[in-house]
Amino acid sequence: MKSTSRTLLAAALVLGVVAGPAVPPAVAATSSPVDTPSPTASERSGLPELEAAIADLPTNDATAALVRVGGTEGVWRGSSGVHDLTANRPADPAARFRAGSVTKVFTAAVALQLAAEGALDLDRTARAYLPELIPASYGRVTVRQLLNHTHGIPAARVPGDTVEERYADRFRIHDPEEMVRSATAKRREFAPGEKQHYLNIGYTIAALVIERITGDTYEHQVTRRILKPLGLRDTYLPGTNPHIAGPHNHGYQTMRLDDGTTGLRDVSVWSPTDGWAAGDIISTTADLERFIKALFRGRVVRGPLLREMFTLPKVADFTTGDPAAYSVGLSMKKLGGREVWGKSGGRWGYNTGIVSTRDGSRTLVYSVNSTDAKGQEMNPVVRDIMVAAYGSP
Repeated sequence: MKSTSRTLLAAALVLGVVAGPAVPPAVAATSSPVDTPSPTASERSGLPELEAAIADLPTNDATAALVRVGGTEGVWRGSSGVHDLTANRPADPAARFRAGSVTKVFTAAVALQLAAEGALDLDRTARAYLPELIPASYGRVTVRQLLNHTHGIPAARVPGDTVEERYADRFRIHDPEEMVRSATAKRREFAPGEKQHYLNIGYTIAALVIERITGDTYEHQVTRRILKPLGLRDTYLPGTNPHIAGPHNHGYQTMRLDDGTTGLRDVSVWSPTDGWAAGDIISTTADLERFIKALFRGRVVRGPLLREMFTLPKVADFTTGDPAAYSVGLSMKKLGGREVWGKSGGRWGYNTGIVSTRDGSRTLVYSVNSTDAKGQEMNPVVRDIMVAAYGSP
């Protein structure tokens, strides 16, 4: 589908429901703790470690945290922090947020559904579907390799080396085909299938393959195949709109402010197009909890193809040399002596995660308004939530 047509249809999907205020002014950092509303007694259900994990948020780490735990091992709901640093009212536990790379799970699920229908061959090359876009130098990369990060294609070029430069350029519209061209113009990192390197570019290409196969937009395919059937009414794909529709807790990022000092700037309004099918979805903790439960129960991807999401390629990580940790759509960690599967995501001002044991006995969904959501290290609040829910690595 032509880029212009895709952009117009993506925008049309949210017309009439997306509206937002002008970009708020920068807010100076404060060292005082954020007020923390306590969960009700019925929501605690014997998990005091989780309550402690999100209590008394320091604003230098996070300004809000929303957590839902489910499954046969116990249910817990909690929120803390503030809606925004100006009004300082409590965070809205039902608020929408940018879920970042959790988007990849939705994209992978659509691709696997198409494979189950016989419309997509995971072992066919991306070039076979997109001959005019994928050059011969990447002609051996398969769709499966796009989805499990073993393709060897470098990251796309995105202007800006610092957060301040990226913020100044936050309303830029990034075209997915141009991003692919910028990536495939570079030398490959490794031969397809030899190593694993977690990058967005594979999912950008995979979504373009989905569009080529279906003659439809990626956004509409996700909506009709997953969002509507599961009743995820508060989840949507924003297209080119930089605002978060409806109630949302503001996200903040530590950066250099206009007066030369370092503090927190409101980054809630930001174009999502650099992430697109790898990182643009907007959702709530309730919707994501419903999604991960349905996914693990085989209600989204059915039959043998669901195993693709729980199969790690037998290769080493490109940067660390560790065993591969990413499957098709998901990743695996060992916490508390057991395997947990899921996906985390980071957009400026927001860290998100959906996690579950394979049998669904304990699910976790969190949204943490991190002040360095794209930092190299895991946010301390996120770390504490994961350990409280599952135990230490």
